[in-house]
Amino acid sequence: MLDKITYFDNACMTLKPYQVIEAVNEYYEKYPVCGGSRSQHRLSNILGRKIEEGREAISELIGAERKEQIVFTKNTTEAVNLVAKGLGLGKGDTVLTTDKEHNSNTVPWILLRDDKGIKFDQVKTNDDGTFNLENFKESMNQSVELVSMIHTSNLDGTTTPAKEIGEIAHDYDALFLLDGAQSVPHKPVDVQDLDVDLLAFSVHKMLGPTGVGVLYGKEEVLERLTPLSAGGGSVKDSTYDSITLKDAPGKFEGGLQNYSALCGIKPAVDYLLDVGLEDIEQHEIELNRLATELLEDKVEVIGPHDPEKRSGIFNFRVKVLGCHEITVLLEEQDIITRGGMHCVHPWHRTRGELGGTRASFYLYNTEEEVKKFAQIFDDLLG
Repeated sequence: MLDKITYFDNACMTLKPYQVIEAVNEYYEKYPVCGGSRSQHRLSNILGRKIEEGREAISELIGAERKEQIVFTKNTTEAVNLVAKGLGLGKGDTVLTTDKEHNSNTVPWILLRDDKGIKFDQVKTNDDGTFNLENFKESMNQSVELVSMIHTSNLDGTTTPAKEIGEIAHDYDALFLLDGAQSVPHKPVDVQDLDVDLLAFSVHKMLGPTGVGVLYGKEEVLERLTPLSAGGGSVKDSTYDSITLKDAPGKFEGGLQNYSALCGIKPAVDYLLDVGLEDIEQHEIELNRLATELLEDKVEVIGPHDPEKRSGIFNFRVKVLGCHEITVLLEEQDIITRGGMHCVHPWHRTRGELGGTRASFYLYNTEEEVKKFAQIFDDLLG
């Protein structure tokens, strides 16, 4: 079926190369056992090595100092929630985001506001969706404990100036959490160069299996965090009166893990690095530029007009058709896109918008596919 489809929903989920599928299947065929310290037989040891190879691959991908700074979660959402529940924020503390965050970086702070009395503020972006550094500076104050922001937006593909944001956040002694779900799979991201305290992203958006996310943290920040869940595998010892947690990352990875998916991490990272993240980034921009040239007179693009500023996201509206009508019409031509608010409901609600149709490109998409996509609108709209 996939060989007949033009797949433009990569911001949600990417397709998987054979190497990744093979690695997942290998787990079930050759060592379908428990990992970690609870089992010490040969099959468990093989699995343990595979998991740590994946952790090391992620560490190298994002430029972490040590692989122990890499915590496996089930997705970006869980990684952000781990921070939200684990930092110990309370009344008098402020969390600052942009005004167009994914629900994963909005809902946890609203819940924490309602439960613990924190203050939750948003930095207003420019009309074209680009980040407003002056608005950010004006929003910062000594009550801000955490700046938690997207790196690249799933709404319009704009990228925030993460390094400058981090520097300003640290000037106020605030921690900086970067949502890298739409950046790590598409461009070089170096946590040491950006000096982020925390970075969250998902493996399923970067050619890897579903059910695995990543939280990177500076060692002192991971020491401060309490686990989102705890149990078997996350403790060194326990009595009826006390527990001794493992050091990071172990203390955050309690319970049986998604072992088959963890085995698919290294081949996914290897594939990305073989292609080259710089080349992936440029390829997506070129496809976005082509889509913009072919369709700018027929659709309203969400975000800045310049495709260089939208990375691989081409989100748009058509006046005479609703976003879901468009996705259905495109799917009838075997083109898969996504319609709706793309989990950025507050941004749409405050503007009275009903959403858009998002085509999101990746390394395997081609100019021919973009031309086919654009031709449908020529035929439809004239």
